[in-house]
Amino acid sequence: MSVGNTANGMDTRGSIPRSVALDRLRERRPFEADGPTVRMELAEVAGRTTAEPVTAPIDVPQHDRATMDGFAFAASDEYPLRVTDAVFPEDEPPTIDRGDAVAVATGAALPARADVVLMREEATVEDGSLSGPPQTPGTNVYPAGATATAGERLFTADHRLAPRHAALLRDVGIDSVLVYRPLTVGILPTGTEIHHGRQPDRDSEMLCNLVRRWGHRPGIEDAVPDAIDRVRTAIETAAAEYDVVLTTGGTSVGGADHVITVLEEHDVLFRGVDVRPGRPVTVGTVAETPVCALPGKPVAAHTAATLLVRPFLTGCDRLPTVTADCRVRVTVPDADVEFAIPVVLEGRGAMPLGHASSELELYDERFAPGRVASSTRVLCADGIVLTREAIEAGDPVTVVPYEVLE
Repeated sequence: MSVGNTANGMDTRGSIPRSVALDRLRERRPFEADGPTVRMELAEVAGRTTAEPVTAPIDVPQHDRATMDGFAFAASDEYPLRVTDAVFPEDEPPTIDRGDAVAVATGAALPARADVVLMREEATVEDGSLSGPPQTPGTNVYPAGATATAGERLFTADHRLAPRHAALLRDVGIDSVLVYRPLTVGILPTGTEIHHGRQPDRDSEMLCNLVRRWGHRPGIEDAVPDAIDRVRTAIETAAAEYDVVLTTGGTSVGGADHVITVLEEHDVLFRGVDVRPGRPVTVGTVAETPVCALPGKPVAAHTAATLLVRPFLTGCDRLPTVTADCRVRVTVPDADVEFAIPVVLEGRGAMPLGHASSELELYDERFAPGRVASSTRVLCADGIVLTREAIEAGDPVTVVPYEVLE
C-alpha cells in the first residue's frame, strides 16, 4: 500500500491527537462477542475481561449481621433486657422474645427480631440483665442483602476484573468466572546495539510486566538487528504466532528505523501521536494481527504503552486523577503537543521529577521530553501530569498516578 494511507483511506502521515488514536484503536480491539472464552478460578481473574454478565446467585448476607461486638436486641424493647444466649459468626441465629437480648461477636447473624447492636463498651450487664443508652434501629447492623441480592447484576459483560473483585465474587458464592481467553502478546525489541549486547534491552521486561498486569500472556522474542529483511521477517513471524505484537525501536525517521517501513508495507492505522515523550508510536496490522510499534527510549515506550496500548488491551481508557499544587514553574517546548510530565507527590504538592529543583536534574524550567524519555530514573515518579501549556508554581495540576496508568 502507499505510504501514509490505510485501507479505509485515512491519512496517517502526520501525528494525531491521543483521543483520535484511541478512537481508531477502539475499532480494532481484539475482543468480540463470539471470541474464545475460558472459565477461570478466582485466584486468576485479575485483569481478565468478563465474557458474560455476572449476577449474584443468593442474597448476601442472608441475615442481618453485627458490625461490632456487643448485644443484639429490638430497639423498641426497654431496658433492662434478659441476656439469653451468645452468638458467633459460625452460628445460626437463635430466636428471641420480647425483652430478650443476645451477646454477639462481630460478623454474627442477628436473631430475626433484633434490629440493633449495643456496643460492648457501652453496655452494663449485672446478673444477666442488660442496660445501656437508647439505640436507633439499624445501629451497628449490616443489613441482609446489603452486599448483593439474588439475581442482581454485579458486572456487565466486557468488564475488566481487578484483584479486589475476587473478594466480592467469593462472598456471593461464585468460584469461577467466564472470561475472554487471554491474548498472547509478542514483545519484539529491535536495534543492532541491543542485538549485539552493546546496550541493554530496557523495554521488554517492563512491557512484559505491563501486559501481564493487563490480564494477557506476554512472550519476549530475541532482539532483531537494524536490517530491513531481518526486521520484516521477525515482525511477520511474530504476527503469525501472537494475537498482538509490540515492537520497540525503529519508529523514528532515521535510515535504520525499519519497523515503520515494514508496517507501511501492510496496513497503517496511524503514525505518530501528539504526546511527548512517546510521539513516534505507530500502529498497524500485519496479516490481521495488530502491531503496536513503540519508541525505543524506555520512558517513551512506557508512556505510549500505558496511554494507548493499555486501553487497547483492556478496553478501559479512564484516567482517574488526583489534584496537587505544582511546586515549580515548568514551560513546554511546543504549542500543539500533549506533554507527559513525571511528578513526585509531596503532601499536597507535585514536584516534576527531572526539574532542576527535584532530586534528579534533567532540565531547568523548560521540560525536556528527549532527556526525560531516556531516563529510567524518572519511572520512580508517582505519576504524570498531561498538559499542553506551561505550569506556574502554585498552579493546581491533575496527576494521573502510575497505579492508574499501569
